[in-house]
Amino acid sequence: MRIMLDTNVILSALLFPSKRMNKLLLEISTNHTLVLSSFVIDELLGVVSRKFPKKINAVDGLLAKMSFEMVYTPKQMDDTLFDIRDSKDYPVLYSAIVEDVDILITGDKDFADIVIEKPKILTPSVFVEQYC
Repeated sequence: MRIMLDTNVILSALLFPSKRMNKLLLEISTNHTLVLSSFVIDELLGVVSRKFPKKINAVDGLLAKMSFEMVYTPKQMDDTLFDIRDSKDYPVLYSAIVEDVDILITGDKDFADIVIEKPKILTPSVFVEQYC
């Protein structure tokens, strides 16, 4: 399966590792294809630069070593595919939809109310319970 991670999941996995997050990353990297969007990568680097500036080189280096498929998030998007409370989250799910991702893993509660067929939207905990 092609699995996309939201920014908050990558931040948690990289900066605050835990058994669950390590298990999640191991499962994805071993048995699936990790997909990251240009939007998520830009957002990740921006958040780390602002909140954890001493960690930016480590995050940049880790991204360079990780194996993943990168997809481009266009600047102009069809804004009629779904409704979401926080418009800043729209590019994440939009990228997952147009790139035909199977699962989007996010800890963001704004995605919980969205009902779509594909991708499945799962929290890290639910993903680990169902797939690990």
